[in-house]
Amino acid sequence: MSTDDEPVRPRRRRWLLNRFVLVPAFLVLLAAIWNVWVVTHSHGIVAGRVVDSSGAPVDGAEVKLWVFNFTTFAEAASTTTSADGSFEFTDNPSHNIQVSAEKPGVGRSQRIPIRLYFRSEDVILKQPLRLSNAAS
Repeated sequence: MSTDDEPVRPRRRRWLLNRFVLVPAFLVLLAAIWNVWVVTHSHGIVAGRVVDSSGAPVDGAEVKLWVFNFTTFAEAASTTTSADGSFEFTDNPSHNIQVSAEKPGVGRSQRIPIRLYFRSEDVILKQPLRLSNAAS
């Protein structure tokens, strides 16, 4: 039943443009895009830089990766910074981690909490870990 002012759409087109079809189709598309994003960004890479209190890169600082294990954070891995102060962990298994750095004679950084959206998400720290003697 239509009026002369309302165009009549074919039955198939009316069915496809129905909100009961469009909304679930949109949700399926959104889930597919999210899963593609996760697959392409889940290598477990945690990378960043370590600098001293003046902002200069620190070579040879020990950087620790801490992983949450039900009640506390436990040290999961350790690496040493390169000449430009950069570090990288691979195969991070968690989504709730912390990183810290220390070099005798230079100082220690605070533990920096990192909350990821999914397990093994790749992350590059925007701010460097800053070593100072006053950090606790």
